Amino acid sequence: MTTTVNPVLRVAPAAPAEAAAHFRAGLAFHTDVSDVAAALAAGGDPGFVLVDSRSTEAWDQGHIPGALHLPTALVPEQAERLLDRSVPVVTYCWGPGCNGAARAALALAELGYGVKEMLGGFEYWVREGLAFETWQGRERRAPDPLTAPVDTGDCGC
Repeated sequence: MTTTVNPVLRVAPAAPAEAAAHFRAGLAFHTDVSDVAAALAAGGDPGFVLVDSRSTEAWDQGHIPGALHLPTALVPEQAERLLDRSVPVVTYCWGPGCNGAARAALALAELGYGVKEMLGGFEYWVREGLAFETWQGRERRAPDPLTAPVDTGDCGC
């Protein structure tokens, strides 16, 4: 007799304490677009510096208002001049299909900065209907109903 194994449970879930440690650790390394947007919208000092790690051409196509432009390749030579080690840094790049923000975060951590990566990157910033700047000025697109709550600014998570 053959039994079918549910592919989700082929490997059993971790013990609750192990899972809690894993997810707690993940939150120490990552933040998301919604939380960054809320912190920036609150006014005043958000408590972190937002760093766009993409190229100048990508920056000109669009970037998050208030972000600092520091391409990953320039982190070793420019971070000390542009950033204060006592202020946490949040990095972003294009989106979930790009690991540029992770590479920038690694370079900053190796230089002694506290750093988190913004999940979703610039792509999800735009898809959530948040304002962005280009070389032509400020823009905003309608939220994508598959990635952002359309009727409320709070997804409830």
